[in-house]
Amino acid sequence: MAERIEKQGDIVSTTVTDEQVRALAETAKPFSLALLQWGPERTMDGADAIELEHQRRMVSLRADGVIAVLCPVASDTVAGVAIMTVPSEEAAEIMAGDPCVRAGMMRYEVHPCHGFPGDAVPA
Repeated sequence: MAERIEKQGDIVSTTVTDEQVRALAETAKPFSLALLQWGPERTMDGADAIELEHQRRMVSLRADGVIAVLCPVASDTVAGVAIMTVPSEEAAEIMAGDPCVRAGMMRYEVHPCHGFPGDAVPA
């Protein structure tokens, strides 16, 4: 059983055993991390309509289970992050077809990663 300990002020950490770490690592599943960054054409004429199509497409991919976690980012440089349930090659093809990417409003990077069953964004 993990034990909660307090460190430096309000920072709280959970102590786990080596066995717990190994057991969790054995459950890891492959995913792809897509990082979207704003590109040079972010404010081009018609950008709002293109961005709406991007949003519609991303929400559709989420509804279809292709995107497990969708996180728009409030930043002048990073547009969003998506954890995708498909291999990185397929994720890159999907992102290359994004309306904002095609218009030069966004650029993307895709990286293979691993996640753990049951991980989720808190409700």
